[in-house]
Amino acid sequence: MRRLIAFACEGESLAATLDEADGSTGLLIVSGGNEIRSGAHRGMAMLAHRLAAAGIPVFRYDRRGVGDSTGDNNGFLSAEPDLIAAAGAFRRAAPKVSRLVGFGNCDAASTLALFGRSAGIDRIIVANPWVVQPIDDLPPAAAIRARYHSALCDPATWRRALTGQVSFTKLLRGLKRVLTAKTEERASLATNVLTALDGWHDDAAIVLANGDATAIAFAARYRGGAKVKRFDTASHSFVGAENAAALHAAIVDGMAHE
Repeated sequence: MRRLIAFACEGESLAATLDEADGSTGLLIVSGGNEIRSGAHRGMAMLAHRLAAAGIPVFRYDRRGVGDSTGDNNGFLSAEPDLIAAAGAFRRAAPKVSRLVGFGNCDAASTLALFGRSAGIDRIIVANPWVVQPIDDLPPAAAIRARYHSALCDPATWRRALTGQVSFTKLLRGLKRVLTAKTEERASLATNVLTALDGWHDDAAIVLANGDATAIAFAARYRGGAKVKRFDTASHSFVGAENAAALHAAIVDGMAHE
């Protein structure tokens, strides 16, 4: 059964959805960016329904200022109180849950890495963690390097260059971004998220979409020992039946780890 829940967070009312089940291990889904709890193309709602049918209770919520929740949306770095309140609301609504696993994509993954311990979460599964402090409208430097390497190895790129189909202005902007990437890589956000992930030790699993710019930027920095699953997709939100099935399998596998 699916039911709607409201809970308090620092004077605001947050909206959540609980897909009920009898299992003692529950999944807390944290939404990234300005995404509402149903997820892109209702992906998280469908994932929750499928997991609950297999006996896993799932709790999804909108943080302050997003979706059906009141308050101001001050970004993922201000979402620690929301996460703590959501974990508490989940445990109250599903008292059989004795072990809590968190899942998040993009900056929600970073939220879990940074604040999951303070919310009493036992294990995290993070997809395409966000570690780049935005500088301009270009993709992260690691993603630019990967795309340039692929493009420069493709004869079609050189044919387009000779016929004037390549934007040299965009090319120069990209090269400048790569050359100044060392400054970006020293940004405190990346350091904080990667350090936090290391602190989870064996209680963290990582899922990456190989063609996604956010995942590429994370993979270029990550040197930790957590289990990493990679999928050959460029879909940041794992949209599509095949991607959804792969993500579901990765979450089930990650939750089974004790």
